[in-house]
Amino acid sequence: MTTAAGQPDPLDPTAAGQPDPLDPHAAGQPDPFDAYAAELAAALHGPARAKARMVEEIRGGLADTADAHAERGDPYPDAIRAAVREFGTVEELVPSCQRELTLAQARHTARAVALTAPFLVACWYLAVTPAADPAGAVPRTAQLIAAHLAGLATGAALLSAATLAVTGTLARRLPTPPRLPLFIAWTGTTAGVAMAVTTLALAVASALAANWPLLACAGALAAVSHAVVATSARACRRCARLPVSRTA
Repeated sequence: MTTAAGQPDPLDPTAAGQPDPLDPHAAGQPDPFDAYAAELAAALHGPARAKARMVEEIRGGLADTADAHAERGDPYPDAIRAAVREFGTVEELVPSCQRELTLAQARHTARAVALTAPFLVACWYLAVTPAADPAGAVPRTAQLIAAHLAGLATGAALLSAATLAVTGTLARRLPTPPRLPLFIAWTGTTAGVAMAVTTLALAVASALAANWPLLACAGALAAVSHAVVATSARACRRCARLPVSRTA
């Protein structure tokens, strides 16, 4: 392409003898679809598998659309530009994509709480059962702490199960509350703190109990549950604070 004065257009790389960066067939040029997918992946946050699957689907759809334009006779660089106009730029896609990933992360956190909270109840049972400490050396305070925190974890598990239902089969009939991801993020955070305190309480109790290996195992189980839930809840809080599309 040339300007009105007959000079090469500096904005057109092909006019200066340079390969078009949007032409995937040009030697030495990066794949524009891979670049688009990489930029989209860097802008999104959520469960790794869900994000990778989403980005790959968008990349495949973009490539198929570009191929369709090329088959109609458009030069391939123009076909890619037309496909991007149809799909939207990365900045245009991020809000709606992030909404889906935020819901996916909320479900991931809810599932983690629902699956690990029963272990905390089991830890509570080991702390309060007389068989755990035949000599009666386990402090009553540690037992009460474990019992109260187990109740808290049970409540968090019930809320998480409700979240899985609302964002699962019921989501097809009922709109998902926009504040639900933040709610489940803090529910998971609360459950994670409860598990951490239970770990500490059981560690103290096991140091004084006659049958300490049992309580030590319970404390280790609570610690592992805390690590799983706390990591997922932290990711959920991050996703819930990101701007998302409000469209269903």
